[in-house]
Amino acid sequence: MPIKQALLPLAVYLCLASTAYATDPLSAINWLRQAPPSNTLPGTVLLEPPVTGSALQPQIVVTPLENLVVPVGLVSPSATGLPVDLWRGSGPDTLSRLIGRVAVQDNPAMQSLLFTLLLSETRPPSGTGDQLLLARLDRLMQLGATDPAQALAEQAGPAGNLARFQRWFDATLLTGDEDRACAALTAKPYLSPEYADRIFCAARRGDWQTAALTLEAAHALELMPKAQLDLLDRFLSPDIFEMAPPLPRPQHPNPLTFRLFETIGERLPTAPLPRAFAAADLRDVAGWKAQLEAAERLTRIGALNPNQLLGLYTERLPAASGGIWDRVAALQRFETALNTTSDDAVAKTLPAVWHAVSEAQIEVAFADLFADKLARNQLNGDMADLAWRIRLLSPSYETTSQSMPQDSRKNRFLAALAQGNPNRVAATTALEQAIEDGFSTASKPPANLQRLLDNGQLGETILRSMLLFEQGATGNLSDLSAALTTFRAVGLEDTARRAALQLMLLERV
Repeated sequence: MPIKQALLPLAVYLCLASTAYATDPLSAINWLRQAPPSNTLPGTVLLEPPVTGSALQPQIVVTPLENLVVPVGLVSPSATGLPVDLWRGSGPDTLSRLIGRVAVQDNPAMQSLLFTLLLSETRPPSGTGDQLLLARLDRLMQLGATDPAQALAEQAGPAGNLARFQRWFDATLLTGDEDRACAALTAKPYLSPEYADRIFCAARRGDWQTAALTLEAAHALELMPKAQLDLLDRFLSPDIFEMAPPLPRPQHPNPLTFRLFETIGERLPTAPLPRAFAAADLRDVAGWKAQLEAAERLTRIGALNPNQLLGLYTERLPAASGGIWDRVAALQRFETALNTTSDDAVAKTLPAVWHAVSEAQIEVAFADLFADKLARNQLNGDMADLAWRIRLLSPSYETTSQSMPQDSRKNRFLAALAQGNPNRVAATTALEQAIEDGFSTASKPPANLQRLLDNGQLGETILRSMLLFEQGATGNLSDLSAALTTFRAVGLEDTARRAALQLMLLERV
């Protein structure tokens, strides 16, 4: 035993002894005043191993100690309310499939819940390797959340293996932070088997000779498709191809191909590409219209902070009319009206801006931005009712529900739902009845989900409940009730209420 380890127990004992001596006088120690122990003590007093009855060696059972995997995530369990062993008991194949499959396009509450699951600090099931982490990274990229994907990969250690590095590299190419990934690839070339990655990074690092030699070797040995070789030729030797016609646009470019086309001055439009590419349009290299369209696209799926969208909307005056420019103008007029504190001005501009954000399907982001300011205005009639319903889509929905502008049955139902008790107002539609069933105290989670809960498989239970909600939102109302019941059973009351309110208030085809 090392000396430091041997002295550690003695040091702890001396510290404790000195603390006790400094705080309590010797005469105050209780056991000095106690009577002598009786003769009824148990046979073994000291905590020492039993004495063997023979000289034979005892049989030793060796059990390996499992090293717990370090949790990976961007948000602590104390903030999300989810345990660090969220995925315990479930197989990586099942979890990966569910993470990639659950649809959240039309319900912001489900979007928020999915992001919480993906970003919460959790550890994978024991002995499953990187499969769950890679599934989380892939879904973040699919949602367009490239910055969180990059940060999550960095926390996990992007140089840990080729799969992690490739996802990190792809994310940095779209966020404009590729120099960090290129530095790592230069230090450890084995992290990417792709010659195109090495050529790009060598050039980015200023090592044009290495980049050119690698490209020449790739040409000679036909190591890459011709389209990729042509693109890299123009990247490394732009002067030679100055008068050449544009290259054919690829149907399914990867992030590196996208950046190479951007570098040679033939930038690809991101609208027909997967959502992750929209993040590249948020950089200053894109025009304002492209930035606005990308911001709306990412906000629609919950991958962009609403304040960032507002910053782009109010950056300058609209350059034209029609389409997105009408939305920009409507929002700017509404924000100006709010700042004037004129109730009449707000009432005049509210319908137009609500129509505009509804057309773009960014209503919840709008509510998050303006609900508190709307609450300060004294509106009347239909405008008061519209403002109230907008505020029900915000995080302050429960406070909002306590002051209905008009006493109608529909408003009473919405208020009761916001307060978690829709059953106190009689349902008149099948959707309302399904929501009431989901909030009934007598309702229980489906048997298959209850078995998962009993087995401690919380993460899988939540993901399967999200699938049920998706099916319920598209017409299978019994699944909707089951999903809401399960959300509430696992403590996701806020998610259940907001998801149900959004079903009632948002118009989705």
